[in-house]
Amino acid sequence: MSEPVKRLVEAGRVLAVQEDQDGRRSARITLQDGQLFLHSLLRQPTPAHAHTLQESEVVGVLEPSCTLAFLDLGWAGSTRGRVTIQLTPDTPLARQFVLLCTGQRGHTYRNTKLLQVWGKGEARECVVGGDYESNDGEGGAPLLPDLQGQYRGSGRAGAVWARYGQGGPWSAQFTITTRDRQDGHQWPDVFGDVVSGLDVVRAAVNHSDIREVTVLDCGVVLPL
Repeated sequence: MSEPVKRLVEAGRVLAVQEDQDGRRSARITLQDGQLFLHSLLRQPTPAHAHTLQESEVVGVLEPSCTLAFLDLGWAGSTRGRVTIQLTPDTPLARQFVLLCTGQRGHTYRNTKLLQVWGKGEARECVVGGDYESNDGEGGAPLLPDLQGQYRGSGRAGAVWARYGQGGPWSAQFTITTRDRQDGHQWPDVFGDVVSGLDVVRAAVNHSDIREVTVLDCGVVLPL
């Protein structure tokens, strides 16, 4: 990245835009700790003197084998940290996760709550989120018509998997494990792994009310 472009990004003057029948949406592009982030598309005024790129062109540079998504979690009135997830290459559930992190189809994980904790304090402890429709666990319909694919199992902490599997009516909901399983069993339909920020998820699990934990922002990491 050239220095002039870097300065524009650092000043918040570079946006990715998407035009549709309802108008224009835009997404921030930010630089932090040497990584370039594309945030979720929002209907918001475009700042004066902003430099804009077509969102489809920006997302098009992502390599399926190295897609990183992020969720910014917050509670009690403040942002608590960023969770970065390495998505499994070329799987429909991973592609759907990207769509819901970028908001390309109009729906996004932004401002959704975490829904519940399973097995708190046990080896199978994990947290559920991702109901972009009703935000209460009763929604989260798939965005893609077919989510069938070759998925792996995992018993490791940080595994990200589909709560309702490949064909459920709410298969946009996701689960993040926070502890290694000790019983030899594996979670099915794993499509990603947390590569940083698992401590943030664990802190969320220990918050007094998991439904107060919100995905304040989300998006993907762009290659430099």
